Amino acid sequence: MTDNAPYKIHEATGATGAAADETTDFGYRDVPLTEKKPLVRAVFDSVASRYDVMNDLMSLGVHRVWKRIFNAQLAPQPGLSLLDLAGGTGDVTFGWLAGGGGPAIMTDINEKMLSVGRDRAIARGYVSDLSFCVVDAEQIPLADRSVDRVTISFGLRNCTDKMAVLKEARRVLKPGGRFMCLEFSQVQVAALAPVYDAWSFKVLPTMGQLIAKDRDSYQYLAESIRMFPDQETLADMFREAGFAHVKYQSLSGGIAAIHSGWRL
Repeated sequence: MTDNAPYKIHEATGATGAAADETTDFGYRDVPLTEKKPLVRAVFDSVASRYDVMNDLMSLGVHRVWKRIFNAQLAPQPGLSLLDLAGGTGDVTFGWLAGGGGPAIMTDINEKMLSVGRDRAIARGYVSDLSFCVVDAEQIPLADRSVDRVTISFGLRNCTDKMAVLKEARRVLKPGGRFMCLEFSQVQVAALAPVYDAWSFKVLPTMGQLIAKDRDSYQYLAESIRMFPDQETLADMFREAGFAHVKYQSLSGGIAAIHSGWRL
């Protein structure tokens, strides 16, 4: 993937080599390993056009605060390059560029999501130092040690092999590079848990039905959050993948968390 022309979408595909009898989680369902990516792709094909509206409604706008904190910690600099995995509709990439960051590659496994992000980039005037690529985060089509920063926000939980994503992120980072992940996590305030559960499993699917005309996708999204590793477990996965100086910060009582690690 060497073409950095603005708004060009590249396709990256490849077999995982998974055994036919292996399974993984898709929300609360157990599905064959090879079926998760098509199922996730179908979810985001369905919600792409309403994704930003639903994010604001689902989080009551708080996701924007989380992303501002995330981008501030990312500390954009003109001499640094960014690979944004599962970039969706572009919030993290745009924050990087607006903050003075260097060249960025915005990627997503879902072409419809990436196309929405591309249209938003055009509308905001981001016509240089930005390229787009359809990428499976488990198989990144970049050379070893080729970027300074790698990010993934609200995308890791949808990946089939999360450890493969972490190892790929480390592989493409230059020595001294940093990987950061913003993701839903485990609520750490006991009084908040029942309210959050009611919001997730009663309100969100209903909103999905009324606004995005898709209750099932938002039911999956709520379930996928509960299946994702908690803060300490994910930090341990970062260390297992080879990252150093691993740390995390819980946000909004643990509803979300920022994890980071460095390639030394």
